[in-house]
Amino acid sequence: MPRTVTGVAGLLDLGAADLGHSSWLDIGQERVNTFADATGDHQWIHVDPERAATGPFGGAIAHGYLTLSLLIPLWSELLTVADIGMAVNYGLNKVRFPAPVRVGSRIRAHGAIASVTEVKGGAEVVVDLSVEIEGQHKPACAAQAVYRFFA
Repeated sequence: MPRTVTGVAGLLDLGAADLGHSSWLDIGQERVNTFADATGDHQWIHVDPERAATGPFGGAIAHGYLTLSLLIPLWSELLTVADIGMAVNYGLNKVRFPAPVRVGSRIRAHGAIASVTEVKGGAEVVVDLSVEIEGQHKPACAAQAVYRFFA
């Protein structure tokens, strides 16, 4: 269950907080292929499982940007803000991909609020996010996301 706060005032009262973990998400070859088609990135390490099995990762891997994009649904499992007019993704301060996500793996997000500051008409929330791979110590992705919520 996501943590729920109400309105901009609820965000401003949130302060630094550990938001916990999302549910696990399966990373299948079909998802990787669909992302490759959407982005035009058909590198063999992503879309050719047979060739990828002999490559540096021992199998096909998800695109780093696919992993990053999956923070959208995973983030929505961590925090819900009720009674706001609009929320926007304001950007990223830093992104790294320390470990590859092998096709067939499961991932989940962990989030922690780094800061909440008031901005004109709303609040800016900076969140430290990591994408964990089931059974591995190194995260697939570490990102600091910036969101703005408006009344």
